[in-house]
Amino acid sequence: MRNDKAKRLLIVTALLTMEACSVYKPTIDVRNDMNAYRLDQDFEDCKHLAYQASGNTVQETAIGAGVGGVVGAGGGAALGAAMGNAGKGAAIGAAVGGLGGATKQALETGQNFKYAYQNCMRNRGHNVIN
Repeated sequence: MRNDKAKRLLIVTALLTMEACSVYKPTIDVRNDMNAYRLDQDFEDCKHLAYQASGNTVQETAIGAGVGGVVGAGGGAALGAAMGNAGKGAAIGAAVGGLGGATKQALETGQNFKYAYQNCMRNRGHNVIN
């Protein structure tokens, strides 16, 4: 039961990050933009390139969950052993570490997408505000 809840939370985290990526569009100051006539095409091209550059959100989230779970299990087992129940401590540590690792990795992937998108637009000669 807990495993199903953790899986669902990982999926929701990944989907929210993917949704944030699909909604994000840099703000461009078109005044004095010599390339304004290409803006729509550059938005599409740069969005596609940003997805490639930032990595697979679901895969990266799963990796973060795995690493966080392993680290959390180790720390939880040590704390649980000190309190008399290493197994319970490891289970709690794995769950907390896994969710934390997944969230961190998903947010980093979203941030990488944003930076890649902005850089692409700048490299194509647009004045990117954010």
